[in-house]
Amino acid sequence: MKYNKYKIIFPLLILLLVFSCNVQIKVSTYKQELPSKNVVKIVVENTEQQSHIGWWIYGENQHIFKDQESFEEWNVVFPNENMEKLEELYLAICEMQYFPLECEMIGKKSKDILSNQITLIVLDFNILYIQGCGEE
Repeated sequence: MKYNKYKIIFPLLILLLVFSCNVQIKVSTYKQELPSKNVVKIVVENTEQQSHIGWWIYGENQHIFKDQESFEEWNVVFPNENMEKLEELYLAICEMQYFPLECEMIGKKSKDILSNQITLIVLDFNILYIQGCGEE
């Protein structure tokens, strides 16, 4: 039995819009390299900026953030930063990849509904603690 994916997606989107205040919903479809595979993404994005304290971890070209309050891990994107300089900053402070850097990240979260993946879109950040710089 073949179903029309749009008959499922659009009512869901309308319900989400009705019950949410500071949420933006994006639906995109695109074809991957293999023409037989279509990809549908439903992304719900909170438009309200929030502050999160936790640990920024960088390694192998992936940035993640571990929230201090919930211990959840989110992918991190920095749309307003030069990524080469940002990675140089991280490595200059931590001196190695995968070393957690305590930070306050200010931004908004987006969630891909189908993959259940949360991404923190960082608009600004503050480094709170650097290992070895505290007083003993």
